[in-house]
This record gives sequence, C-alpha cells and structure tokens, in this order.
Amino acid sequence: MTSQDDAERNRFSARAARYARVGVNVGGVAARIAGARLMGGAGAGNAEALAAALGGLKGPLMKVAQLMATVPDVLPPEYASELQKLQSDAPPMGWSFVRRRMMAELGRDWESRFSSFEHKPAAAASLGQVHRAVALDGDQLACKLQYPDMQAAVEADLNQLDVLFSIHRRMDPAIDTREIATEIGARIREELDYRREAKHAKLYARMLAGQPHVRVPHVRDDLSTGRLLTLQWLEGTKILAFKDHSLEERNLLARAMFTAWWLPFSQYGVIHGDPHLGNYTVFTDADGGPQGINLLDYGCIRIFPPRFVAGVVDLYRGLEAHDEARVVHAYETWGFNGLTRELIDTLNIWARFIYGPLLDDRVRTIADGVEPGQYGRKEAFQVHTALKRLGPVTVPREFVFMDRAAIGLGAVFLHLRAEQNFHALFEEAIVGFSHEAVAARQAEALAEAGL
Repeated sequence: MTSQDDAERNRFSARAARYARVGVNVGGVAARIAGARLMGGAGAGNAEALAAALGGLKGPLMKVAQLMATVPDVLPPEYASELQKLQSDAPPMGWSFVRRRMMAELGRDWESRFSSFEHKPAAAASLGQVHRAVALDGDQLACKLQYPDMQAAVEADLNQLDVLFSIHRRMDPAIDTREIATEIGARIREELDYRREAKHAKLYARMLAGQPHVRVPHVRDDLSTGRLLTLQWLEGTKILAFKDHSLEERNLLARAMFTAWWLPFSQYGVIHGDPHLGNYTVFTDADGGPQGINLLDYGCIRIFPPRFVAGVVDLYRGLEAHDEARVVHAYETWGFNGLTRELIDTLNIWARFIYGPLLDDRVRTIADGVEPGQYGRKEAFQVHTALKRLGPVTVPREFVFMDRAAIGLGAVFLHLRAEQNFHALFEEAIVGFSHEAVAARQAEALAEAGL
C-alpha cells in the first residue's frame, strides 16, 4: 500500500470523526443561541458562530446549509447571510482511490471501457466529483463518481438539520419548519441515487425536446450505476461571463432560463430545484456569441402533483382579476389550513412579489434596483413579521423547492440585468392550461423516463 493510499484511507476514515464533531459544533452554537435569546442578545454574533461551526465541514451538511440560506424565511436574515458565504470545496479523491471506486462500479476492466479517462477531476462538489472521459465511440463524457459512505454522511447530517430546525421553532416560532425539514431530507436522499438522476436527465430531454436554446446531455446507461453517472460532456462557459454582453444576448439567455424552468413546470409539473449558477453553462457559436444554456445537473428535481400546478395558475388568475375566492381556493389547494383574513393578506404579500413581474404587461427587469443576493429578502421579512402575530403557520412541503427555484431564477435574471415582458412569457407558457392535460403529459413523460 502506497503512502497516497494511506492518506486516502485516513482522510475518509476521518469522516466518522467529523460526524461526531458536527453534533458538538452545532450543539454548542445551539446553546449559545438559546442563551442569547433568553438574555435578549442580538443574533449577528450567533449567526457568525453557526457559520464558523459549519465552515470546516464538507459534504451533505454544507449542501443543506447552503440550501437553507436560499429559501426565504427558513432562517432569520442574519443566518441566511452568513450561510450564503460558505462554499462547498470538498477535497477531491486522489487517483488511486478513484481507480478503486471505478472498479467497484464497473468492474476490474473498467479502464478498457473508455478511450481515455482524466485522472484529475474537472469538478469536486459536496457529494461527488466529475471526471472528463472519452468513450470508445468517441463520445465526450462527464463521469460523476459519488464519494464513499455518502448515505451514512447524509443521514448523520440530516439529523443535525433537525437540531437546527428545532432551535428555529423554539426561538422564532412564526413558521413551523417540520414539513420543510421533511422535504429537504427527501430531496437530499434522492440526490444519492444516480440511477434516479439519470432518469431525471431523460425526463428533461423529453420535456425540452425541440427547444433550440436549451441543451440536455444524453445519458450513457452502459457506463452508469447507482453511484456513477455518465453523461454527455457539454462544452460551455459560466453564465456570469456574459453579464456585460449586449442586452440582446443577455435577454436571449434569460429567455432560455425561463423556458428551462417554466415550460417543464407548467406543462408537466416538474421543476429543477437547484438554482446554483454552477448548474448552468452557456453554449456559443464559433464567434463566442451565446446561443443558449446547458442544463447540467439533475439531482434536485421536484415532481409535483398536477393539482399543485393548477393552484399556481389559479393564484395567478385570481390576483390578475382581483378574484379573492380563486386566490383562497389556490391556497387551499396547496394545503394551507385555517385561512383567516389576516393570514390570506400575509400570504398575498409573498404571492404579489413572486407574481408581480408576471402580472405586469410591459418590458422590465425582474426587480428594479435589487441586488441578486437580496432578491426576495425584504418581502420575506415582511411576511415573517406578520406571521409572528399569527403563527405558527405550517408551510406545505411543496413550497420549499418551488420558492427556492423561483428565487434562484430571479437572481439569475438580476445578474444578467435582463429586460423582458415576463407577463407575455408566462402567458405563452400556460396557454391552453388544464389540470387534465398536465396529468396526462406528466404520466406519459414519467413512464417514458422510467420514473
């Protein structure tokens, strides 16, 4: 056994100690937060302490922390601000360890199944790392290999998520976070199943077929397993590299993003729930001009019942026509209970923010004068302040990734400084909408993808 092997083994055996450390770190901050609240102390220092406690920990908990920071009102603003600063920079597996992991997934002769396989990873993230490769038939590939022991890591970290949410419920009980925790846990566990992610990619290829400005990589089933996902490598440039391009080019990318998100949702009841900018790249023409976006990651996909999609359209139409009965019906469809006048007015603060650009029939930015990192924060604070008088309110679990994706999409539009008639785009997305049509399309598409 080489010294590199020893180093790799030591690094990954150290993960067990890390999980014990998670509990100590989070528990210590929890005690500090509780003490500060009892003594009437401010929250900023506690937020910094929580970020420090999590800052040295990689893997699923980092992913969860960043996710929580992007869902408005799951955490107080000072906590969200600190957690957004965290970066997931898990150290990559070395080549000897990768070789053994690939052997476990594809067999001893795994290298003979590729024309080439790069030793150094192209990217390392919280749950796995990506290697470039070339298939025997010349196909350019992206091979995502999951780190070992990730299932145990996810369960350990989700237990600590429950601790964080229980603190939040006790100290700031405006929102009952139990359904939110359930939803986050379900989606994170799904991300461990690369066979499911392969089906998600096939689903998106089916839903976005014929859309020239959105590219979906094809799946290599012959080179994939439950912990190894091999997709077509799509060449592209980071989307923020185009933020100073012409308005026409920025608007093209904004329309491509709108299509990639709203078309699957409005027609099939499916959303891409991870708005991280690293999940999109831009493909260009020979002169470097942007032609559209590559949609790269399919781990965090949310499939909604058609009734939820109908509620989204009902709320839009209700706000448009000032039809309060239709607005209330939409909230009830989503699972909000005990709707009082005050609660409806409070929910409408958020609804008018999300739907505002869609109801405004003119060319505009998604939110004038707002920085990308602050998109939705002011409105979330207003809602939270109102809910303190009314709470606790249980937020239906479907809203976690719906809100997260909507906020992430809005932030991309702000980064691009895009100017669109979002009303016209949305009307086009829901033309001819019916609950029955969504149900039929969804059933057919899921069956074709094997979901």
